[in-house]
Amino acid sequence: MQQLTQQLKSGKMEVLEVPFPTLYKGHVLVRNHYSVISAGTEGKTVTDARKGYIAKARSRQKEVKQVIDMVKLNGPMATYKLVMNKLEAPSQLGYSTAGEVIAVGEGIKNLKVGDKVACGGGGACHADVIAVSENLCAKVATDVDLKYAAFSTIAAIAIQGMRQADLRMGENCLIIGMGLLGQLTAKILMASGIRPICVDVSTQQVEQSLKSGIKDVYERNAPGLEETIMKFSRGHGVDAIIITAGTSSLDPVELAGTVARKKAKVVIVGAVPTGFDRKNYYKKELDLRMSMSYGPGRGDLDYEQKNIDYPIGYVRWTENRNMQSYLDLLETGALDVEKLISHVYELPEAPNAYDMILSRSEAYNGVLIQYDAEAQISSDLVLSTQTIPHGKPNVAMIGAGNFAQNVLLPLMKDHCNFVGLTTGHGNTAKYVAEKYGFQYCNDSAEQLLKDEKINTVFITTRHDSHAKYVVDCIKSNKHVFVEKPLALTEDELEEVRVAYQESKSRQYVMIGFNRRFAPAVQQIKNLLNDDQPKSINIRVNAGITPPEHWTNDMDIGGGRMIGEGCHFIDLAMFLAGAKITSVSANAMEDPNGLDNTVVVNLAFANGSVASVNYFSNGNKRVAKEQIEVFCGETVCRIDDFKTLTIFGASEKTIKFKGQDKGHQEEIKQFLGAVNSGSGQPISFEECYLSSLATLKVMQSLKEQRTIVL
Repeated sequence: MQQLTQQLKSGKMEVLEVPFPTLYKGHVLVRNHYSVISAGTEGKTVTDARKGYIAKARSRQKEVKQVIDMVKLNGPMATYKLVMNKLEAPSQLGYSTAGEVIAVGEGIKNLKVGDKVACGGGGACHADVIAVSENLCAKVATDVDLKYAAFSTIAAIAIQGMRQADLRMGENCLIIGMGLLGQLTAKILMASGIRPICVDVSTQQVEQSLKSGIKDVYERNAPGLEETIMKFSRGHGVDAIIITAGTSSLDPVELAGTVARKKAKVVIVGAVPTGFDRKNYYKKELDLRMSMSYGPGRGDLDYEQKNIDYPIGYVRWTENRNMQSYLDLLETGALDVEKLISHVYELPEAPNAYDMILSRSEAYNGVLIQYDAEAQISSDLVLSTQTIPHGKPNVAMIGAGNFAQNVLLPLMKDHCNFVGLTTGHGNTAKYVAEKYGFQYCNDSAEQLLKDEKINTVFITTRHDSHAKYVVDCIKSNKHVFVEKPLALTEDELEEVRVAYQESKSRQYVMIGFNRRFAPAVQQIKNLLNDDQPKSINIRVNAGITPPEHWTNDMDIGGGRMIGEGCHFIDLAMFLAGAKITSVSANAMEDPNGLDNTVVVNLAFANGSVASVNYFSNGNKRVAKEQIEVFCGETVCRIDDFKTLTIFGASEKTIKFKGQDKGHQEEIKQFLGAVNSGSGQPISFEECYLSSLATLKVMQSLKEQRTIVL
């Protein structure tokens, strides 16, 4: 299939052949017929991408600060590689499309193959085929042209602004900013029985608005504008002002204060500053409101990815229902958007559309991309047909996010043959596959598992899919390297254990517990005897993660203790040199109900004890990890995997080159074991026990007791 992409490094825009996006649970695959270019949002993205590095930095100061913080934490070289990977990867554009459902994922309730739908959100990009969650799809009536339905997401932004303004039939409204969003707002207001008066700084936009059938549109600098607005509102001032402009000027919000009636509402939909003069807002007691994108549900993981709807009795208008209300206006004929369309480009010519928009070489309004819905397209992308060389494991990759791209793949490339890859987005799949020399990429893990050439699979997807993929790999006779965690529940963990034990070929199944392989840890392991009881203290300054981040979602990420804390439980068991026999834990109270600051106490079969202090309420200026092992009048201390200090008969400090957490040695040993047939570096039994102990931490927190394993 084809997808429009842009490289952030150079601003280069191309239409690439990529595999289909992955069809996840709760999602549908949609064959696009049309998509709309958002000249404002996408235009800024493209403009920033085409700037030089210095100009990029000036326009993205927040990201620059993040890079500086990253340099302090990870060093300049690691940061440079990460940033360049981000800049070089082709990114997708677009968020408002319409097409036909061609496949439905597990759990879909209200959509079926053949339905016409309008789609929104990041998945609704400019591509032949897209994957979108059910709550970001709105059904389109059979007699509504998909050309007009494609505006649904942008229309939902306009409608949410109207709802924030709380306008009623017969009232009036000033719209400031008459781009596509402003014009859609005006037309929908007119169709709803509300009188709009409109303003823009551009003569061209005023003319376009008048041509599209909107009355009462004026230039901002027109003589007597404020008097005209007051006359329009019968001398009272307007009932509401909706600002759809994008500017760094304070003029829109100041104008709103001047022409508003008392108690009016000022709604900001566009990107404008709000440092206004207090006088008018104070005297008139104006109500300044922000409008968030498409409406309630935007950015909510439960709503947008799990398809958990808000009850209509409590939240009447969600983002999906806003989209649907626009489609209802089209179906009844109350709204006509034909005159808003100024250009239609075929997908292969789409880069020309952006050139036209940015250069303003022509007057434009709504710019559509049209797709050949009858063309034959493939979900697979073959990149090489060369014979795979012998002597190395043949590897497939399921998932290729930041960690895989920036850590695992660079370390793997010299130790294996890359065969097949699948990941969520087609553009990412192609970029990673080409960069590392995979033979092909596709949209289906199942197809990789059927490939007899592949003997080893690396799983780096979101946590909720790990257990399923591991079981599938075992049943397909593939060796498995899975990033932590192995499972999110004890039931999932048991399924993995049963599949492993029932497998006749007993493939390697190993979790990416890399810290075992760190040089500092290996030094301690060689120094101390496993039979000696030890006291172990592990302190993790984990840092704050926003409550809405997917890792905090128990269904998807499992929470941070399961998602990352398992690393340190496994490390404690490795250092102790014996099996975990009991677990107890206490968590600090959290206003969001998250168990992200936890003290875990472990006991081991050889008499060792350990405390894992996983804290999310610290400061970035403090090193992330410190490990101390007390044993037989010897103390070993690891400081952030950069130094190891041994306090014995004398004091000895070992400094390592950079921060080595063991990733390289872990990958080398695992792939070497697959190749030679020697025992896997971490036994399945240890992986299982570390995972079980981590899950028991959560049980201990709930039941407030010690859990004996």
